[in-house]
Amino acid sequence: MAAEQAQEAAQHVDVQAEAAKVIDHVSSLDMNQILNDYLIPYGTKILLAIAIFIFGKWIARFISNLLGKAAFASTKDEMLQSFVKSISYFLLLLIVVIAALSQLGINTSSLVALIGAAGLAIGLSLQNSLQNFAAGVMLLIFKPFRKGDLIETGGMTGIVEQMGLLVLELRTGDNKTVLIPNGKVFSDSIVNNSNNETRRIDFTFDISYDSNLKQAKEIIARILADNSLVLKNPEPVIAVGALASSSVQLVVRPWVKTADYWTAYWGITESVKLEFDHAGIEIPFNQMALHLPENASVSVNK
Repeated sequence: MAAEQAQEAAQHVDVQAEAAKVIDHVSSLDMNQILNDYLIPYGTKILLAIAIFIFGKWIARFISNLLGKAAFASTKDEMLQSFVKSISYFLLLLIVVIAALSQLGINTSSLVALIGAAGLAIGLSLQNSLQNFAAGVMLLIFKPFRKGDLIETGGMTGIVEQMGLLVLELRTGDNKTVLIPNGKVFSDSIVNNSNNETRRIDFTFDISYDSNLKQAKEIIARILADNSLVLKNPEPVIAVGALASSSVQLVVRPWVKTADYWTAYWGITESVKLEFDHAGIEIPFNQMALHLPENASVSVNK
């Protein structure tokens, strides 16, 4: 016990002696020596590192904006412009940070190796995110749609608002925002309803077997001819599509401009219904007709 106390007392004395040496060394320095040996060199490095970071950040943003404008000028694609700006700014800012740390005397080679190892670990843990990122790059390369297009993908229909690094943002017809992972979009079928200037509307109108078929076709032809949204070329198609069990199915195929699709669809549907009612052409609905012989008797057991 006494030996341990003696050892602790000796260590305490050694600490006091080292502290006294440091105090004596600092007290022996004058302000000029402190200024020349410590404040000026290290302060200069810190100020230069801060200047490199601030100026480099501005340069990175300037270059990324130029690259984004160049991408938009060559493709007229706002989504590609945003993608190029984001990626280039991130990579340039990473270079600026490494340069600023190098100015402070930090070994950046080991830092780069550390970033690479961390990137590998993050990549293994975020495989789905990297898949979405790669899918986003492929979508930007092949460009199956642009901002403002009406598309169907991933079980959703909406207008393309923007495509980020990981998700595609759609705005549905009832003004909801839907985010779909890029990987799901790329692996699924994509229907672009806005890619072409014109679209065909597919109608199927049912009339009863007792109705006048020629009159029904003439009414539909007149409605299409009077509708200013229906294109004259290609000419609309009006034909008997099928003889169903309870109706004659008329297939109608007019062409319209893509922007007029729904306006023409709703207008033609309403006009056909009103004209059929006026002409006495019956549009059948599901019903059951029971025909009994005149001499048949019906008995009801109670």
